[in-house]
Amino acid sequence: MQLLHMNQMDQTKFCCSVCLDLLKDPVTIPCGHSYCMNCIKSFWDEEEKKKIYSCPQCRRTFTARPVQEKSTMLADLVEELKKTGLQAAPADHCYAGPEDVACDVCTGRKIKALQSCLVCLTSYCEKHLQPHYVAAQLKKHKLVEPSKKLQENICSRHDEVMKMFCRTDQQSICYLCSVDEHKGHDTVSAAAERTERQRELEVSRQNIQQRIQDREKDVKLLQQEVEAINQSADQTVEHSEKIFTELIHLIQKRSSDVKQQIRSQQETEVSRVKELQEKLEQEITELKRKDAELKQLSHTEDHIQFLHNYPSLSALSESTDSSSINIRPLSYFEDVTAAVSEVRDKLQDILREEWTNISLTVTEVDVLLSQPEPKTRAEFLKYSCEITLDPNTANTWLLLSEGNRKATAVKQQQSYSDHPDRFTNWFQVLSRESLTGRCYWEVEWRGRVYVAVAYKNINGTDLISFMCRSISSGFAKGHR
Repeated sequence: MQLLHMNQMDQTKFCCSVCLDLLKDPVTIPCGHSYCMNCIKSFWDEEEKKKIYSCPQCRRTFTARPVQEKSTMLADLVEELKKTGLQAAPADHCYAGPEDVACDVCTGRKIKALQSCLVCLTSYCEKHLQPHYVAAQLKKHKLVEPSKKLQENICSRHDEVMKMFCRTDQQSICYLCSVDEHKGHDTVSAAAERTERQRELEVSRQNIQQRIQDREKDVKLLQQEVEAINQSADQTVEHSEKIFTELIHLIQKRSSDVKQQIRSQQETEVSRVKELQEKLEQEITELKRKDAELKQLSHTEDHIQFLHNYPSLSALSESTDSSSINIRPLSYFEDVTAAVSEVRDKLQDILREEWTNISLTVTEVDVLLSQPEPKTRAEFLKYSCEITLDPNTANTWLLLSEGNRKATAVKQQQSYSDHPDRFTNWFQVLSRESLTGRCYWEVEWRGRVYVAVAYKNINGTDLISFMCRSISSGFAKGHR
């Protein structure tokens, strides 16, 4: 039962606070704390240069190096714990890796630091940090997140903590620097400079947070704009489809009407022709019968009988009038075909003309420019665009210079290479850049100049432009 009780005890009570492992050859120093013999020996060997010896846990100092008293009872107890298989070493994840800040006090395999002290300029694991929670003097120290940059707080020249800040040179310094190479400079404590910069930081953060709120508001507005664009586009597509469907139905109705009229006229004409055909066929039958009778009469040998029957047989019935018969193969309804073709051609012309207007209307929808119209030059400059001139379009009587940003009418024709986009009839030149959305530009000129915005498909021999302004001299501003 006694052994079971020891197994259930807190295993850390039998660990060395230096190596954090089970005590090996435990010794007890005058303050009552126990360590591995080699651990405390190595620790005091490091402190021997300062001629001060202290306890790693309670920081009690000794003027002379204490004698290490072996703790027989602890040694026996640790041996018993080892026999039970109890291990006091921390888990692997507690040890410091290459990217971790290691405890500066641990010997052997070091543990991850829990915090760093800006006064001691040392990083401590949880075990070695305990004195900072207990000792009155250590409680005043400034503890921060573990840092590998503690040595950057030490002045490389005087090996002192840099607690001052030189505003003249904008760098951290130690007190000795302030009375040495930084003498006469505007120096303050690092804490005072931090307070000042902290205020500036807060102002900057407020500005950033305000900008974040403004941008988030803009994002929401843009999202609403997207939804409005989508909704408007969907409605327009729906309405357009409905209109085109109605147009198709109208054309189909007209096609059906024309078809019905043609069939009706076809039926009337065919009926009239068949009626005439039947009369002619009846007349043919009658004539054939009459011919047979006359043939038979011609063979009668009795002269008296021939003369008696001839008057009645020789009389012919009235002939059917066939003067209206006019054979026109496949050309009876050619006028209808011509009329329908004419309608088709007119409709194509209308659709072609109106389609251009529809395309331009769709292209010129400027949904993102719902902002107020700019009024001042500063507001216009937000939409400024850099304009350069395209040498492939320049008339040969124009000289381009200053990086193709200046055009001058000259008396000597320039030797530009042939190009299909080149203006030949007008002293003109186009810009390389396309103007899309809202654009603003400024032009300096001398003499009489025309500034215009042209369609992209402007012909090299024509002048097809809009928003054209004739200017004689001075400084021009324009926007689209």
